[in-house]
This record gives sequence, C-alpha cells and structure tokens, in this order.
Amino acid sequence: MLPFEGKVALVTGASRGIGKAIATTLAQRGAAVAVNYRAREAEALEVVREIEDLGGCAVAIGADVSDAAAAEDLVAETMRRLGGLDVLVNNAGITNDGLLWKVTDDAWWEVLRVNLGGTVNTTRAAAEHFMAQRSGAIVNISSVMGVSARPGQSAYSASKGALNAFTRSSAMELARFGIRVNAVLGGVIPTDLISGLLTHDNGKGAVQIPLRRYGTAEQIASVAAFLAGPDAGYMTGELVHVDGGMGAQVAFFSGATAMSFLREPS
Repeated sequence: MLPFEGKVALVTGASRGIGKAIATTLAQRGAAVAVNYRAREAEALEVVREIEDLGGCAVAIGADVSDAAAAEDLVAETMRRLGGLDVLVNNAGITNDGLLWKVTDDAWWEVLRVNLGGTVNTTRAAAEHFMAQRSGAIVNISSVMGVSARPGQSAYSASKGALNAFTRSSAMELARFGIRVNAVLGGVIPTDLISGLLTHDNGKGAVQIPLRRYGTAEQIASVAAFLAGPDAGYMTGELVHVDGGMGAQVAFFSGATAMSFLREPS
C-alpha cells in the first residue's frame, strides 16, 4: 500500500520548482493533490496533467495565500473537490534581494507577507479541519537562510527565520490534536526563484558547499514527503536541513562573492 493512498494533500506554490516536485512526489505515493498557484495557471494545469499521466489524481486551484480570505477559500475548495484534507505543504514563496538601505518598504514587507503570512494563513485555515479530525501533517518549506545570512537577503532571511519559529510554536499548539508540524530547510536548489543568484555566482558557489554540489527540487520533495508521511509519525516541531552541509559551517559565500552579486553595474 502506498503511504498516502486515500489521503489528500494541498501544496501551495506548486506550479513549478520545488512545489511542483513535492506535488508530483506526493501523487506518486498515492495522494490526491491540490496544486495551488497564484498567477501561473497554465503551468499548474500542466503539473496536473503530468500527475494524471502517471495515474494520479490532481486539481489546480488558484489563490493568493498571502490573502487570508483567499487562503480560507483555497482550503475549502480543496476539500470540496478532493473530499478532505490530510496534508498541507506550505511552499509558496518569493524573494526580493537587495541591500537593506536600497530595498523599498513595499518590496521588503511583501517578502514577509508572502513567505510568512501565506504560511500562517493556510495553516490557520486548515487547522480547524485538522483539529476536528484529530490528525493532519503540515510541512513548511523554509531555507538554510533562516538560520544563516548573506548580504542582500534581509527580508528573505527574516521571513524564513520567522517561519522556523512559527513551525515550532504551531507544532506545540497543535500536537494535542494529533497534528504534526515540521519544516524543511533547503540549501541552494537551482530554481527560477534564485536564478539571479546562480548567474552572478558564476557557478562557483557549489564548491563552497561541503558536498560540493547544488541540491535538487526532488531531494527537497523526498524529505517533505517523509515528514508528511507515517514514517515520521513521531516527529513534530523539527527543522530538517537539506542543504549539503551549509548549515553546519561558519559561512557559505565569501564577502567578495556575495557583494559581487549586489554590486551595481558600472
């Protein structure tokens, strides 16, 4: 029997990248999956088609999770179309890199509104249902930058650091209802979200990672599926690093490399 057979999962920001990999992995392991997207409907529908081609069940549902009402509607629509909800993966996120004194207020706070606010909104929307059925698994997709830092990522790091704290706090509040909450702290995973970073790094970043290679979206997805599944049934409040050893060392980027990414063009 597949570990998620008969289960329903909602993955936010699942039209591409890590979210797509998580949605596909959960579907391959038996879950019916709601593929959430904010603006990329065509890509989300393609993810659904890929899952269906593999024999799975999926639906695409548009919603901006940074809006609390939209997040509530997303959870309700998932349950209406798929018949329930057992797993929530909070993956939707953005970045807006720039030195602290150069980033506009709106751009800085938008990162917090999406990365942290979106997770809070969907968690609160799903919590009542999970509490009523006295079961549920929530997996938050965080980042090693939530426990580390590099120039130009104050908003992103703050959002992920807060997400880590929220993971542990919500895990303690929801444990009495049989609900588990964990987070995956990813390292450098080549996706559209960090394409600018990889371009400016000139391909040298991987040699500064202890394992000397970038991770893949599929590796993040595998750990997320583990945390959502029965084999992790006695885990809650955990922040699991999937970062090639980045979190275990003092620094990742040298100052020169980091600043070269943020240097204004001549």
